[in-house]
Amino acid sequence: MNVLLDSPAEILILLFLIVTFLQSGLDKLTDWNGNLDFIKTHFKNSPLKNSVPLLLGIILLIEVAASFFMIIGVYQLVAHGTKEMALYGAELSALTLILLLIGQRLAKDYAGAMTLAVYFITAVFGVYLLSI
Repeated sequence: MNVLLDSPAEILILLFLIVTFLQSGLDKLTDWNGNLDFIKTHFKNSPLKNSVPLLLGIILLIEVAASFFMIIGVYQLVAHGTKEMALYGAELSALTLILLLIGQRLAKDYAGAMTLAVYFITAVFGVYLLSI
């Protein structure tokens, strides 16, 4: 129970990132065609236009992996006080956000790229807290 008192910021950040990436991954799984159509339209004038299905699949895999690591990480943090799995999940979350940022910039969606900064700051702060 001390970890809840000692690591509340880490746990809250992990829960935030789990909700963000698990929901995103589940949405892609349950509505693949809708997401694919939206993303194809979004990237129709970018250099990524012919790679959208592959790239969407890669993002899906990383989001699900990050969520898996963070869920296990929250359990390990609470039950054993270990941070390794949580750190892997937070790092994958930050990597996912960098990949999404690259896509937004190539699509010239600068407002969309800007909104990713809030998530990225949160993920990097989580990485920092979990690595000290």
